[in-house]
Amino acid sequence: MARRVAIVGTGHSKFGVRNDVNIPELAYEAISKAIATAGIEKKDIDLVVTGYVGGWSSEPLAPVVVMEYAGLTGKPGYRIEAACATGSAAIKAAHDAIAAGEADIALVVGVEKMNESPTPTVVEFIGRAGNYFWEFENFGLTFPGYYALYATAYMQKYGMTEEDMCKVAVKNHYYASMNPKAQFPRKITLETCMQSRYIAWPLKLFDCSPITDGAAAVVLASEEVAEKLTDSPVWIEAIGVSTGTSNLSKRSQFTNLEAARLAAQMAYKKAGIDPDNPVKYLDVAEVHDCFTIAEIMAYEDLGFAKRGEGYKLAREEQTYIGGLIPVNLSGGLKAKGHPLAATGVSMAVELTNQLLGKVEKGRQAPINNGRAIAHNIGGTGHYAYVTIYSLSKPRSPA
Repeated sequence: MARRVAIVGTGHSKFGVRNDVNIPELAYEAISKAIATAGIEKKDIDLVVTGYVGGWSSEPLAPVVVMEYAGLTGKPGYRIEAACATGSAAIKAAHDAIAAGEADIALVVGVEKMNESPTPTVVEFIGRAGNYFWEFENFGLTFPGYYALYATAYMQKYGMTEEDMCKVAVKNHYYASMNPKAQFPRKITLETCMQSRYIAWPLKLFDCSPITDGAAAVVLASEEVAEKLTDSPVWIEAIGVSTGTSNLSKRSQFTNLEAARLAAQMAYKKAGIDPDNPVKYLDVAEVHDCFTIAEIMAYEDLGFAKRGEGYKLAREEQTYIGGLIPVNLSGGLKAKGHPLAATGVSMAVELTNQLLGKVEKGRQAPINNGRAIAHNIGGTGHYAYVTIYSLSKPRSPA
């Protein structure tokens, strides 16, 4: 019988351009904090799952280097990769191992040093994340180009404006200004965003997430172990996973990510959440805002807004604290940063601390339902992971 799984420790590095450390040093910033907050010793860890995309980094086999530096050589371990959703995929892999009885305590770490390569190289590597020969090689699509297709289609169909997208950036920078781990902990104005240069019309510089170095880690434990380690475990209540076509040309439309919608439906069903009114059950969300249009589409794919009305939540500032549902109080990928494999783990760290009331003043969500949701996308909807975290023990294993 499957076992319930909880987060019992968290760690998070400073995100940004981290030329002061190498990859294992960066990873250990998060690992050491996660182990310390869990109140365990390294010998207690049964499994290490490392999320790492790499390609732009000096270490092709970062997981073994990270494990050696962290003093975890000899432990069972492996690398997970699912593009920008790698962190959530790593959490699911560790969760499933514990649920199946293969481990009692697992360490999950996501790490990237993307700035070890020049920007054009990183842009190319991420641009290859669709279908290389059909899209990147023949047509030169980059990631901003991919999401510009979504933005223009959405604007044409529903009437969203560039100002609406910039409002997402303003919100996320506002909350990042209170997050000392964020790459860009500073506020911006709507005018700053609107006057920034175009990267791929209609997406401007401040509509785009940055190239980031960073690491995040969580310690997961079985129900029996978790309840011995802490009186405040954060349970993994449900995980929904789906995938999309490699070629965007094979998708029926460009105004939402179908994989994200399907993953959300799976997670809601497991958690007993009404998919037509999920905000009634949730306190806070971290969504995959690699571009501002991605956050707006996430509102709809998660059921926070009806199809074609997600931009209204941004326009009416309904995703600030005090609105319909607070979204990306960490600053999101947009301002906190987006070290690909660390992002999903970072979401777990943020939501765990939100649920426990342990984030900085000014960006703490009111916790009434004891539930939070993470929405993590790989590629342009190629992978989608939706994870629900809860203060209450799940009715059944995720």
